[in-house]
Amino acid sequence: ARPLKERIQKEKTHERCKNICPPKDTFDRTLLHTHDKSRTDLEQVPKIFMKPDFALDDSLTFNSVLPWSHFNTAGGKGNRDAASSKLLQEKLSHYLDIVEVNIAHQISLRSEAFFHAMTSQHELQDYLKKTSQAVKMLRDKIAQIDKVMCEGSLHILRLALTRNNCVKVYNKLKLMATVHQTQPTVQVLLSTSEFVGALDLIATTQEVLQQELQGIHSFRHLGSQLCELEKLIDKMMIAEFSTYSHSDLNRPLDDDCQILEECVINKVSQIEEIDTDVIVKLADQMRMLNFPQWFDLLKDIFSKFTIFLQRVKATLNIIHSVVLSVLDKNRRTRELEEISQQKNAAKDNSLDTEVAYLIHEGLFISDAFNESELTPIAIDTTSQRNASPNSEPCSSDSVSEPECTTDSSSSKEQTSSSATPGGVDMMVNEDMKLTDLELEKLANNIQELLYSASDICHDRAVKFLMSRAKDGFLEKLNSTEFITLSRLMETFILDTEHICGRKSMSLLGALQSQANKFVNRFHEERKTKLSLLLDNERWKQADVPAEFQDLVDSISDGKIALPEKKSGVMEERKPAEVLIVEGQQYAVVGTVLLLIRIILEYCQCVDNIPSVTTDMLTRLSDLLKYFNSRSCQLVLGAGALQVVGLKTITTKNLALSSRCLQLIVHYIPVIRAHFEARLQPKQYSMLRHFDHITKDYHDHIAEISAKLVAIMDSLFDKLLSKYEVKAPVPSACFRNICKQMAKMHEAIFDLLPEEQTQMLFLRINASYKLHLKKQLSHLNVINDGGPQNGLVTADVAFYTGNLQALKGLKDLDLNMSEIWEQKR
Repeated sequence: ARPLKERIQKEKTHERCKNICPPKDTFDRTLLHTHDKSRTDLEQVPKIFMKPDFALDDSLTFNSVLPWSHFNTAGGKGNRDAASSKLLQEKLSHYLDIVEVNIAHQISLRSEAFFHAMTSQHELQDYLKKTSQAVKMLRDKIAQIDKVMCEGSLHILRLALTRNNCVKVYNKLKLMATVHQTQPTVQVLLSTSEFVGALDLIATTQEVLQQELQGIHSFRHLGSQLCELEKLIDKMMIAEFSTYSHSDLNRPLDDDCQILEECVINKVSQIEEIDTDVIVKLADQMRMLNFPQWFDLLKDIFSKFTIFLQRVKATLNIIHSVVLSVLDKNRRTRELEEISQQKNAAKDNSLDTEVAYLIHEGLFISDAFNESELTPIAIDTTSQRNASPNSEPCSSDSVSEPECTTDSSSSKEQTSSSATPGGVDMMVNEDMKLTDLELEKLANNIQELLYSASDICHDRAVKFLMSRAKDGFLEKLNSTEFITLSRLMETFILDTEHICGRKSMSLLGALQSQANKFVNRFHEERKTKLSLLLDNERWKQADVPAEFQDLVDSISDGKIALPEKKSGVMEERKPAEVLIVEGQQYAVVGTVLLLIRIILEYCQCVDNIPSVTTDMLTRLSDLLKYFNSRSCQLVLGAGALQVVGLKTITTKNLALSSRCLQLIVHYIPVIRAHFEARLQPKQYSMLRHFDHITKDYHDHIAEISAKLVAIMDSLFDKLLSKYEVKAPVPSACFRNICKQMAKMHEAIFDLLPEEQTQMLFLRINASYKLHLKKQLSHLNVINDGGPQNGLVTADVAFYTGNLQALKGLKDLDLNMSEIWEQKR
């Protein structure tokens, strides 16, 4: 009912509007007449009423509209004044009627628009109401879906998370219970002299306390207690092994070999420049050696260490072979016992084979025993293994046969009532199993001893190395000396690894530490050198010496390596104007030539010291980024004006800087491949530095191109803003533009490749067309074939001809038709 009422109300409003407004067919006929009549009527209204600042509170305005003379009744003129006032009132009313009629007329002309607006408003309200209802229904459905499908699943997820947390807490409590038993377990291990196991348990417990149980209040004192236990174990082990260690490690390695201290003393005493009376300490005397002398001493020490490890390995191999032999004999003994047991069961416990028993001295006894002697002999063998080392075994060599028989008979009488053959066998097997475990553990410890000997040699070498490095001696080595030292240390590390079967890390870590210091000094020296070169670079094209061309030619096949210096008299070759790289010409500055050599030095250092590959990659990335940012500051940022005193940054400076950057970008893939071949697969992520550097260089090159275009853009804006379409042709403006374009071409054509020059001039031409189009639009010059159009066409033809006459731009598509506004 409500929409029907609204529709009826709208129709009534529409009918009233139709009555007021004339029909459309009469509107066109009366429009001109009505307009003229309205203008005539409005002209009757004084202009003062039409002013935007009309206000009756202004005295002048008020006196003009209502003259006071009309209201003056003095002097017997009352009737006339009253008539004048009435006439004024009628006149103002007439003005008001004219304005109201015109307003009503204007409203009637726009009645349909008003009605349409009201109709649209009602329709919009209807749409909004329907939309609101739809949104409400959608929200109700979403709420139902959330309740039915989501709440249960989320509850399950929360329960799963709670369960996981409970499991974690439970595992943590189990770990705490295990750690709580550390001290009693350590005491048990110490009671059995299991020092290694106790120390491993303490170390593991400390690691757990520091990582997984850090901050547990109940364990706050356990760490210090474990440290005290470690000190106790240390004292016990020192007391047990000190005597053997001193006697074994200080004995000569061979008949002609001296111990380490004597080796150093003899080497120092042979140097005449060292006064042993003044410099007493051996370490101070050693520091007086120069690099060749110290290097020879280090080589001699490494040789003695190698001999020492070979001797230790030979000794341990003998022990290891004995242990393995005992294990093998135990195995064969068990096999023989199993065979004998099978025969006993088949022959009613009768044994007529020979069985070999291993006693604790490692000797074998082969005797024939009858059935009644089997059990006593087995028991005697067990008792002999558990007896004191001073007790003598019963053998055919030491006692007579009757004595052995008597002992065996007595043993039989003592055990026959309490032991069965099966029980005896079980005791023997259990004893043999324990012995095997001990022997296997001993075999493993022998290998660990060899590892420890290697670690000790490496630690002593590290101390020797560090004592010489205290005065910064190693950091002052040049690249050749450090590479020689590095190769000697790597050879020794490989030799000890070959002897021991495991790589010791202490000397390798010291080498890596010194290599890092070398890399830092290596990088800082070259970065400082590059900084000085850039700060003194005047950004002018430099001649290319022949040695740098050879340097570039040496890496043309994708492999980076510094060319070897040729011996003999070198043929003098004149420097070239440009650098030739794979057939392309590069005009460069002197700094870039030296930068190429520095980059090759980084790559060569990676080949000589592979352990510094990752550090060198990071440092080289830093160097390339520094060159990019610093060159940007000096050229694009105009920093060279203050640094080296250039008067201005010319287009030639910009083009030369761009070409230098392009040369570095050309070699980045080659550098990346060189490092990629020397990285581990897990380190490949570091290669992303080269991707970032390439992007930065390309962005810098694009900024230089944009700067060159911007220079000409500002020139076009300045010249074409004063352009007037008049004779003579060509105009002075276009002659000046062509002159500046020729200067730009002359500055960059010999520096940039032809395709880059063409692309740059296409962008410059686009800027020129934009400014010319703007000026022609401002002057209202259109492509209508008129005189002005002819003058502009002649100027443009002059510009086009001059531009295409420049070298390399003959086939440039200028598309000058874009300067004209499109016809609408």
